Amino acid sequence: MSDTQSWTDRLFGGFRKTSEKLTSNLTEVVGTAKLDDATLDDVEDALILSDLGPRAAARIREKLRDKRFGLEITERELKEAVAEEIAAILRPVAKPLEITAFPRPQVLLVIGVNGSGKTTTIAKLAHLFQEDDYAVMLAAGDTFRAAAIGQLQTWADRVGVPIVRGPEGGDPASIVFDAVKQATEIGTDVLIVDTAGRLQNKRELMDELAKIRKVLGRLNPEAPHDVVLVLDATNGQNALAQIDVFKEVAGVTGLVMTKLDGTARGGVLVQAAEQYGLPIHAIGVGEKIDDLRPFDPDLVARVIAGVA
Repeated sequence: MSDTQSWTDRLFGGFRKTSEKLTSNLTEVVGTAKLDDATLDDVEDALILSDLGPRAAARIREKLRDKRFGLEITERELKEAVAEEIAAILRPVAKPLEITAFPRPQVLLVIGVNGSGKTTTIAKLAHLFQEDDYAVMLAAGDTFRAAAIGQLQTWADRVGVPIVRGPEGGDPASIVFDAVKQATEIGTDVLIVDTAGRLQNKRELMDELAKIRKVLGRLNPEAPHDVVLVLDATNGQNALAQIDVFKEVAGVTGLVMTKLDGTARGGVLVQAAEQYGLPIHAIGVGEKIDDLRPFDPDLVARVIAGVA
């Protein structure tokens, strides 16, 4: 089995819940075989029930109405048409992380609530960059949990990249300062910074991130080049609420969606694209190091609509 094929299979597994829900609902819709208002209502309902959200559902309904109203339509044609409209929503936000910073390093701040898969995602991003022959360094800026520092160290060893860390409870900004200095000295391409995932106290988190930004700004006025929010797809609507909060406290520049594991409500990916328009850099479908890939909007759209 080819690598791309296995990735498609893994995506099907990851989006299974959304895809099965949507395709079974669309199968029921095509009883009338003509795209009239009643059928369009049913299509819109099917999309909302599959977690694509009311805005995306309304947009897809209107596009179908414009292009196909009153025409006979088969089940396959309907799914193809829905896939095309989902892709039209996803394409503008599909933006891989590109390493363009000069001077190096490009600094990625990675944020997300504890338990979202943030640390594992950092390791997977490091692996992705390594595959493109970039030199990577990690910084353990989530100093409030000893487990976070230890976990990042384990992944750094596994992936084979250097890590800058400090004591538990240490000052994250000073660790970031040290990391940028080291990365600059040795000519590292990418510095990925883990940050605290406590959302209970937004003010504290904002202050901490502001301090990190200030330190970065002194060393490299362009940094951070990216502020990447890691979202857990199994959280559904809750993941969308996190975008609101982190946009406000951290100036998020892009998203990575993880834990698309078959139980996930993958439709929220479409909802996030329609509602926020933030770049979606990559998606993760499992725990393995190569289970994170750049986001392919056409493939994901076809998987969700059950026609890949």
